[in-house]
Amino acid sequence: MNNLNLNRRDFIVAGSAFLSLSALPSMLKGDTLKAVNKVGLIGAGWYGKSDLFRLLQVRDVEVLAVCDVDSKHLEEAARLISERQKSKNTPKTYRDYREMLSAHRFDLILIGTPDHWHALQAIAAMEAGAHVYLQKPISVDVLEGEAILATARRLNRKVQIGTQRRSTEHMIEAKEQIVDMGLLGNISHAEMCCYYHMRNNSNPDVKPVPDFLDYELWTGPAPLRPYDNLPHGGWWRSFMEYGNGITGDMCVHMFDTVRWMLGLGWPKRIHANGGIYVQKEGKANIADTQTAIFEYDNLNCVWQHRTWGRPTDPEFPWAFILYGDKGTLKGSTLKYEFTPIKGEMIRKDVVLEKEAFPEDLTEPRIELNSAPATRQHMKNLLSAIEEDHLPIADIEQGHISTASCILANVSMQLGRAVQYDPIQKVCTGDEEATHLLRRTYRPNWVHPYR
Repeated sequence: MNNLNLNRRDFIVAGSAFLSLSALPSMLKGDTLKAVNKVGLIGAGWYGKSDLFRLLQVRDVEVLAVCDVDSKHLEEAARLISERQKSKNTPKTYRDYREMLSAHRFDLILIGTPDHWHALQAIAAMEAGAHVYLQKPISVDVLEGEAILATARRLNRKVQIGTQRRSTEHMIEAKEQIVDMGLLGNISHAEMCCYYHMRNNSNPDVKPVPDFLDYELWTGPAPLRPYDNLPHGGWWRSFMEYGNGITGDMCVHMFDTVRWMLGLGWPKRIHANGGIYVQKEGKANIADTQTAIFEYDNLNCVWQHRTWGRPTDPEFPWAFILYGDKGTLKGSTLKYEFTPIKGEMIRKDVVLEKEAFPEDLTEPRIELNSAPATRQHMKNLLSAIEEDHLPIADIEQGHISTASCILANVSMQLGRAVQYDPIQKVCTGDEEATHLLRRTYRPNWVHPYR
């Protein structure tokens, strides 16, 4: 009996050891599933906070610090974050992202700054050890995007881009149930458009910089314009010094969606024309009218925007349309409609999740139709980090979509088509276009592409 007990005890001990060893990978995996905990935010304005609040809705993370060059933004963000995160801790505040990154060890950094800052801040965050959620467009020149992509791959960092149509429920259904199932037939034409009147056409006077804003640091590597208005609230979007115009802001979403749905990579050739045709009285230097063609084999993807006049289809003022020989698919952030050549229309509206997340209804300036997609985007990024796979809007895809829109602007500027070679990092046979792949930084700032 004693021998039996001893053998049984030995068996249990040995078995426990075996189970412990066999469970080690899953235990480590379980630990890894909690890896994303320490979070920082760079750019605490409207959309930076909105992205962070969506993350806090899907994961109990600790926001250690927040950075912004506007002290009013910082004060508001710190207060709201302390109210929203479960620990109720108030994050540390910084004006300079470099100080923030050196003072803490982050698992994840969210970047919601203007476009001209994306490359330097994303690369610095990755080099400091963090994964990144980066708003679109990822850059204001093509080679900045190449540098972000190279850094992410070199350091094995996961970078999710804020092209969240890839995480929009009705868009996913349209891709899986309409496009992938072949209901469109042969797709040989795609259109994308934005007819929002979103171009600021004002003409404010030059004025003193307010005490709460570090305008020099806000400008960073970009050209320093005379201060004439708070850059937040969309004023910076009016200038090519800081972004890529309406095409870089809005086409990047719809072009990325079309590429995702159709499995497209780099366009073979890009040709665009446009300019300031109507709204000439203001300071803004972005085009109020533009048409761009992204060419593929047996397929053209055509973009058009106007910041004046009426939309072609009031139901789809910012949208994409896929034309197949068996039907047509229209999609926007609010819905999709599939109209077959034969048969009845199939339609799906956005799911707002107001019941599941009632706090959405009281958040100022929230885009209710985008909030569910951003939550899914955050969950996908967390999975990518913790399970070691590429996120749905991986940096490479964000780079292709962003760079293609930048190249459309290059084509419009030069008045001719351009062909980008992503291997050689040049515009084939066009030295002038190649020169425009890299902008000039202000003194004391170093372009990240080497």
